[in-house]
Amino acid sequence: MNDRKGQAMVRPLDIDDLHSLALPREPAISPDGERVAYTLRTTDAAADTDRRSIWLASWEGGPAVQVTNGPADGSPAWSPDGGTLAFLRAGDGHAQIWTLPMAGGEPRQATHLPLGAGRPIWSPDGALIAFTAPVDRAGGDPERRAVAPVVVERLGHKADGVGLRRAVRRHLHVLDLAGGQVRRLTDGDWDAGEPSWSPDGTRLAFAAAPEPDADLTLASAAYVVDVAGVDVARVDVAGSPPRRVGPAGGFVDAVTWTPDGDALVVVGTPAVRIGHLGLFLTPLDGGAPVPVAASLDRNIRPGQGGWYGAFPQFTPDGRTLLFGVNDRGSTHVYSVEVEATEVEDGSPKPFLATPGWVVSGLSVAARADRAAAVVMTPQSYGEIAAVDLAGGEPRLITRHTATSLPGVAFTAPQEREFTTEDGRTVHGWLLRDPAAAAPGPLLVDVHGGPHLAWGPALEPANPYHQILAGRGWSVLLLNPRASDGYGEDFYTANLHSWGHGDERDLLDPVDQLVAEGVADPARLAICGYSYGGFMTGHLTTRTDRFAAAVVAGMMADLVSAAGTSDQNQVFATLEFGAHPHEDRALVRSQSPVEHVEHVTTPTLVLHAVHDERCPVGQAEAWFTALRVRGVRARMVLYPDASHQFIVDGRPSHRADYNGRIIDWVSEHTSRER
Repeated sequence: MNDRKGQAMVRPLDIDDLHSLALPREPAISPDGERVAYTLRTTDAAADTDRRSIWLASWEGGPAVQVTNGPADGSPAWSPDGGTLAFLRAGDGHAQIWTLPMAGGEPRQATHLPLGAGRPIWSPDGALIAFTAPVDRAGGDPERRAVAPVVVERLGHKADGVGLRRAVRRHLHVLDLAGGQVRRLTDGDWDAGEPSWSPDGTRLAFAAAPEPDADLTLASAAYVVDVAGVDVARVDVAGSPPRRVGPAGGFVDAVTWTPDGDALVVVGTPAVRIGHLGLFLTPLDGGAPVPVAASLDRNIRPGQGGWYGAFPQFTPDGRTLLFGVNDRGSTHVYSVEVEATEVEDGSPKPFLATPGWVVSGLSVAARADRAAAVVMTPQSYGEIAAVDLAGGEPRLITRHTATSLPGVAFTAPQEREFTTEDGRTVHGWLLRDPAAAAPGPLLVDVHGGPHLAWGPALEPANPYHQILAGRGWSVLLLNPRASDGYGEDFYTANLHSWGHGDERDLLDPVDQLVAEGVADPARLAICGYSYGGFMTGHLTTRTDRFAAAVVAGMMADLVSAAGTSDQNQVFATLEFGAHPHEDRALVRSQSPVEHVEHVTTPTLVLHAVHDERCPVGQAEAWFTALRVRGVRARMVLYPDASHQFIVDGRPSHRADYNGRIIDWVSEHTSRER
């Protein structure tokens, strides 16, 4: 949209803009630090699908260039000499590893595995690529197995986004680039986490939970497996079994190596519990793990699986370890000086902590004092940032949001703190146009988790925040107790008390905004996804103050969820406090469906049909109870969608989801209603 002089007109974000968003992910800086490869997600609205391709940005800035054109390319990784880029390409089938010569030439497919391959990780000498890949341990005809009865003897038989797992498990593989052979290194009724090469290229470290009772204990550990001497011309499993490094009985999320190869850097917890992930140096010789960042009192976020954060990486001199943490709604990168395993809890310092920025992926150059990150800001849904390790301010070297959404002006977040009736301080953000009429409509959006947090940066999964703010709404994004980024005591303050511990953290700030004249008490709405959907349902059983509610991806019946969620053991034993047969009263006391007779708020129920985290029966139970009681309710189900569909589901589903929230809360808070 242009004015008469041809200048782009300033306008708020609108629902039609959702298909124009271009979102960078998975940064990979070249070994010499001159170029940054990354995945860029765009949308093909006509085909109702996302497109992913590999792009290159220059360290010096300037226009980024597209280097692959597959419909589903991602996970770029530079060879140690910088001459080749490995990446994943899905196309019409399972993702496989491809390689692209950077001096020129066409990409070449490197793996042809029946169920595809995972993210490529180069060996130090560039001769091998390690990766995880799904393996069907049952064998036989795939078409018959797809309809055959599924025999289950352990928990974990399904996973969100996958469905029934049957006998498919993820295991370590290595690809020999010279000969093209692939060799599997591990086997068993368990899954291997992403591998990390030892500095000498002879071993791989990874996280796993191979014990027969791990589905009950939830324990995992770090493991090392030998690669040296493996005959990659063979296709059977290597003979050397993995060796556990460090104690058993804890939880390990991610592992990498110290530069000298004598210890592992482990992200995890010493015991299985809900709490902050710590950062530990774990000696290979059997010594006790050494914490290196406990004094920070912040949760370590390795940023795997598309989550915000930064995987632990050393600077080229091998002395400084960089890692991601959550801090008051932002995800930042901190540094700590590490001298082998001699440091007992070092002194972490902010490294990439620009106010308002949220880091989602970090890559450190192997031979230059440079790094690159994907960052979201209050004015961008994602850009590539160049970071000089020797000092200086980080620079944004792409402009994807500005280019894909020309003329769009975003409402800046106002940082706020509120005091609850029990004296607790609740931190959050208020999106509100200073020129908006007051008092006006207010939407309270409750985040998921519950151990996540709202921040100041634009949220690609929640563009309705900006759309509503552009239409005169105030949008309140609070981080109640159990949110990440406020210390471990705050993080664990709501265990075994879902809905009750954090209730006033969400309601008291609304009272304060009403008292300030910002919010019209007759035009209040509330919504939330996942735990936020649960909490929205809970609050409508406790108060009738909201004119509209949207419960999305919710849990309503924790008794049922303790048996049917793909994370049922985590929820029941660690979050709820018990399985129903152990303490039915405790679990029921936290279930909104047990108090649904008190709900009078008009409620929109949004849910993915193939959600295995919060199964669709949760939404159906809530809608049925409201309908039977005569409460105004509408349920919208999204076919072939998983719990994460609001992030990476069909573009039409994402647009519909955002549009329905906007329409529902607007209809029920209208002055004319």
